This record gives sequence, structure tokens and C-alpha cells, in this order.
Amino acid sequence: MMQKNRYAMLTVDTEALPKRATQDHVKRLMWGVHEKGRAGIAEMASIGDEFGARHVYFVDQCGAYSYMDETSEVVRWLNAAGQDVQLHTHPEYLPDSFWAEHGLARRPQYMNQYTDEARAEFVIRHFGELISKETGKPVLAHRAGSFRWNANTIRALKSAGVPLSFNNSMCAVHARQCIWSEPTNLPFAWSNGVIEVPMTEKKILPKVGKDEWWARLTYPESPYFRFRPWWGKLLFDVFSGSPTMSIFLLHSWSLLYWDENGHATYRDDQRLEGYRKLLARLTRDYDVITTAEFLDLHAQGKIKTTHTADIARTELQPAGSASS
Repeated sequence: MMQKNRYAMLTVDTEALPKRATQDHVKRLMWGVHEKGRAGIAEMASIGDEFGARHVYFVDQCGAYSYMDETSEVVRWLNAAGQDVQLHTHPEYLPDSFWAEHGLARRPQYMNQYTDEARAEFVIRHFGELISKETGKPVLAHRAGSFRWNANTIRALKSAGVPLSFNNSMCAVHARQCIWSEPTNLPFAWSNGVIEVPMTEKKILPKVGKDEWWARLTYPESPYFRFRPWWGKLLFDVFSGSPTMSIFLLHSWSLLYWDENGHATYRDDQRLEGYRKLLARLTRDYDVITTAEFLDLHAQGKIKTTHTADIARTELQPAGSASS
């Protein structure tokens, strides 16, 4: 197969957060099994298989901590199906008993509020080892829940031996979920050697007097778009220098819909069919790769990091101090 020298990664935040279902959270939010049909991780993987495209499933076992056996089964199934299983963390949902059991304070709650590397490293090591136990493979990549991260996250990845970070996001900066990000869609290195693979995002020109607005490469596209997805022409026009690296963000529930109570539900196969059309177009122009393939291509010099960024720029500022 001729290499296209443009790469895409289909990243799926695989999570079952408490407020998104009333019961059977893993069944409904990861597997996507509902009364009228199913559209979850297995269907996503199956569509990818039609086009020789494997997904990177970032699995969170924090937000569904009481369903640990079920999320472990998800990890085993994905791994056996040849998918790429990596680490996603929503530690803000862990019960107080978890922290007490490990002799740690229950606060700070969110990873972007962590004031020490040790706490971040504990979360990454603990839940990374749970995934490795099921896959028999080292964790190669991490994405923080809701892109909530800071310098301690990047340092902890280095300490835990995780080479790739999928955290950089300008959308997250403007949502105040992280302190700082590089305004780039190309991979770069942090000053400790961890490689950052940024979310693919585009700056939308703001209205006068409004903050700048960033749009993220997601499926399905966000409902606030009143025009064709911004990435349509950018991504698929082979004559206008499409980006050399595109990172899609999906969730395990992306092929479902939300009911009036904000709970995931199966309505029809429309999003499944839309995703099939998307992958048919994408795989014509892009090689869809896994995290291991990314690292191999980087080692061969086929994927290069553009520059090195100083971790200090993402440092959590003490209360009351001005940010640099």
C-alpha cells in the first residue's frame, strides 16, 4: 500500500460518567446497548475494520470505579479485537474511600488543580497498571479527563514511563480546563522528552469584543456549528495541503443521542452511517495509525516534532499570583 505521508488518529474517550445514565453505565455508555438498538465501541471498531483503521480507545476506569469488573472486560475485549487501548483519567469521580485506602487526601479533585507530581503519578501509574494487566502491554499514551492537566501531569507521564501525551488543547485553555497550550496541530516535545500530540483544532475568527473561539475536530460535529463542519474542506481537499496530522476526538457514546434528561440513548443508525462515510473519505487520503505506529514513524523520522516547549509554561500558579 502506498503511504500517504499524512496521518490520522481516531481517538475515543471511553468513559461511563455518573450523570450520563441512570443505571448500567458501562453497558449504556461504553457498549452503547439500549432498548431499541446498540451503537458503541464494538460498532465503532467494526466500522474501522471495514477500512483497515484501528481506533485509539482512551479508557477511563475512574469515572466508573464501582463498575471495575465491567470496565476491565471492556479493556480485554478491545485488546482482543486488535484495538489500541490507552489511558484516560477522570479522578474527580473517584469515591472518598479510594483515596482513604491509598492514604491520600481527597482534594484537590481535578488533575489541573494537582499541586504535586506525586499525586498525578499515582493516578497515572495506578490506572495505567490496571490497563496493562489486561492487555499485557505498556501504556503508551494518556489523555486527562476533560483535558484537565498541568505541568505535574506531563512530569508524571515521564516518571511513569508513558511517552505520549494527548492533552494539548486550545479549546481547553479557553474553557479554563488547563493553564496553557501550544496553538499548534503538529506534534512537539516537552522539555522533559514527553511527546505531545495536540488535539486538531481551528481558530474561528471572533466577533468584535468577543474572545477568540476554537473549534475541535470531533465526530459528530458539535451542535453549535451553524455551517458545514469547518474541517470538511480542510481535511479532505487533497489539492490544498491538508494537514499532515489530524487527531479526531470521539467518545464511546458518540454514535448515540442525548434524551431530554441528558442521558445517552439509541435513536437510529444515522450516526453509524455518517461515521462509515467519514472513514471512507478519511482513509482515502490518510493513513490511520495507532500510538505504537506513531512512535515507530517518529523513530524513523517520518513523523517529526516541530519544536520543544518548556513545561514551566503549564505550571499551576499559586493562588493570588500572576500567571507568566
